[in-house]
Amino acid sequence: MATGQAGGNHVVRDVVHDTVRDVVRDRERPRRRTFLRQGAALAGALGAAVLCPPFRGAAAATREAWCATWGTAPAGPPPSASTLGFADQTLRLVVRASIGGSRVRVRLSNEMGSAPLRIGAAGIGVRASGANLVAGSARALTFNGRAGVAIPAGSPAVSDPVDLAFPAQADLAISLYLPGTVAATTTHDLALQTGYVSSTGNHVTTPALPVARSIASWPFLGEVDVAGAGGTIVAFGDSLTDGARSTGNANRRWPDWLARRLLAESLPGSAIPGVVNRGISGNSLLNDYANAWLAGHDGLERFDRDVLATAGVRWLVVLIGINDICYSPSSDPIPPEDITGGYLQLIARARARGVDAIGATLPPFEGHVYYTAARESVRQHVNAWIRNAGAWDAVVDVERALRDPSRPARLLPAYDSGDHLHPSDAGYAAMAQAVPLGIFG
Repeated sequence: MATGQAGGNHVVRDVVHDTVRDVVRDRERPRRRTFLRQGAALAGALGAAVLCPPFRGAAAATREAWCATWGTAPAGPPPSASTLGFADQTLRLVVRASIGGSRVRVRLSNEMGSAPLRIGAAGIGVRASGANLVAGSARALTFNGRAGVAIPAGSPAVSDPVDLAFPAQADLAISLYLPGTVAATTTHDLALQTGYVSSTGNHVTTPALPVARSIASWPFLGEVDVAGAGGTIVAFGDSLTDGARSTGNANRRWPDWLARRLLAESLPGSAIPGVVNRGISGNSLLNDYANAWLAGHDGLERFDRDVLATAGVRWLVVLIGINDICYSPSSDPIPPEDITGGYLQLIARARARGVDAIGATLPPFEGHVYYTAARESVRQHVNAWIRNAGAWDAVVDVERALRDPSRPARLLPAYDSGDHLHPSDAGYAAMAQAVPLGIFG
């Protein structure tokens, strides 16, 4: 957070100046491909089966290329009083695939657990409705050829690949059988998607799950990948990316709208990138909060796991920092240089892995409970740096897309969910519309 010491701030500014120079020097790199339609959007594209095409190359016989079609950011552990528990039951967790495929694998997570997590069996299928699978789509997942896996504390586990054809924007259902008694210490709290818990027993490949109760989180689930080389866009941030206050079971977070835009405005037959949402509500760029682990480890800490470990990542969109401002002292908030210095760390680490780093300006928040003039000044300085420092490969101007022209420090009323910070469904759509799709070419 804020140092509150002028001398310390001078040091930060000197480091930022040197790092900006180094980052800008490394900016120019050739673009990988062009896939966007130059004219009008393809009518009906959202209903088509757009696949991430198979990788072709000398190593194709022995090594598959993968790109993520869906992902979330694990967090936790929750407070013990609110930790979900399961006993000899099957979870059926529903996710929306951004792109389609014909071969799939799943990443599970026990990264916030303190004891091994035993998965007795796992499966995947195309969701028909509710907790039910499309007939014939159920596939058992294996781990090193075995039906189950014991995931060590602090670790993920990636399943073996399985053949399953599905189109872009399909709902997938990942089923996990949990024998014994299990606490959901690793989870993504704000799923905005109903999940299901069975009655007793292993129902991993049962088309119609016998539902005992529903849940609103994604326990133990991290990512779904498809075989192919189309690449992945990772949206990295806080509640503004997590989709807080958007409509549940409707996929109206801004990365969801972006995935649909890419499908609609791309050239026929082109390789569409997957879109993965690594936002965590309450997350900060620079600080952890020991009483709020569901808000996730800070952005600098979780970056390698949530961004660089994503299958096929080629582009990163960063929209984080508003919580660093809001949670800092109201009259003496965090210096903007602390936040921009954090951005430079993310940019450097992304560039080292060949990932384009795209910055997004912070939205207006006048009228929000945490708004003060001092905090607003920090936001304005951070946004000016994002636009003008030349550190990013590209910039998405979220503030300009959402602000009220007659009162720029506030959200446009039509884009305000009601708390004066988080957008409405229409606001999230406007954020996605502000993304210049050519940056992914």
